[in-house]
Amino acid sequence: MSGPTLWVSRAVIEDTIRLAALEVPGVCRVGRGGAAWARWVAGPAIRIERGPDSVAVSVTLVARPAQPLVPLTRSVRAAVTTAVERTLDLEAGPVTVIVDGVGS
Repeated sequence: MSGPTLWVSRAVIEDTIRLAALEVPGVCRVGRGGAAWARWVAGPAIRIERGPDSVAVSVTLVARPAQPLVPLTRSVRAAVTTAVERTLDLEAGPVTVIVDGVGS
């Protein structure tokens, strides 16, 4: 007989990823830059692909001005990976971070 099972909804996974990314200094917002119509056409800022025990993630964000982008994306990738593994108890698959703009 197996023990209790935890089911985590897609919305909870997305919120966990969004909050983890926002905690990184230098992230202005999770979302796309540019015009509102372009953001609508481009689709969601967080995309997840769920496997049986893992989650592959793509996060699109807007960075704060004067942020070195390579260290920023590394920090976001580490924060998201840690949140998925510790908070959701799932294995983090590939985490892709896309910087789509710089804003305040």
